[in-house]
Amino acid sequence: MDYPIRINKYIRDKGLASRREADKLIDKGLVSVNGKVIDKGFVVNEDDKVSLKKDGKNYQYLAYYKPKGIATQDLPGKKSVITEYKEKGLYPIGRLDKESEGLLILTNDGRFAREVLSRKRDYEKEYLVTTKEPLRNGIVKIFESGMKTSNLGSLLPAKTEIINKNKLKIILIEGKRHQIRVMLNDLAYTVMSLKRVRIGNIKLGNLQPGETRKIDVNFNKKR
Repeated sequence: MDYPIRINKYIRDKGLASRREADKLIDKGLVSVNGKVIDKGFVVNEDDKVSLKKDGKNYQYLAYYKPKGIATQDLPGKKSVITEYKEKGLYPIGRLDKESEGLLILTNDGRFAREVLSRKRDYEKEYLVTTKEPLRNGIVKIFESGMKTSNLGSLLPAKTEIINKNKLKIILIEGKRHQIRVMLNDLAYTVMSLKRVRIGNIKLGNLQPGETRKIDVNFNKKR
């Protein structure tokens, strides 16, 4: 995005509303920049913080540390992230499997959810993985070349870094079901722990299992 940029075009390019919808939100006083309600024609700079209240509704955005042992979504009657936050009107964007832990984004903003799921390269996902078996150096080249797997077929290249003999960092721009576990299983590795620590520029940070913290929709700044 080229800055400075008109506010309605900024909102449109972020996928939050069409330019016509953005103008209506501005006329209703539902758009603020750096905490101040603005008028049509306002020009946004890269470091500005843009906030929206669409249709008068307060939209919420939370970073949540999903603990190991709880599913993002489970069978009816079983505890899950969805059942825990449904009464608050919040839903997770994407999922982590039951035995994995780490960052999920919770929101009541469907537009934002669609943006995170559709703009994959803007919202790459970073994981820290511990394996039972010592890691071989060749794993980096295999993952970064685009691995062919038994269950998921051909995968996009995944940035990979070996941290120590049993721990590696993997960054995905796609999110197929159990993808990292499938990749490692095909190479005869046993996953001992799997933690998501980042989605785009949103980091897990100092959150502890079960905790949340507020994030905003200013996509230009680290959250």
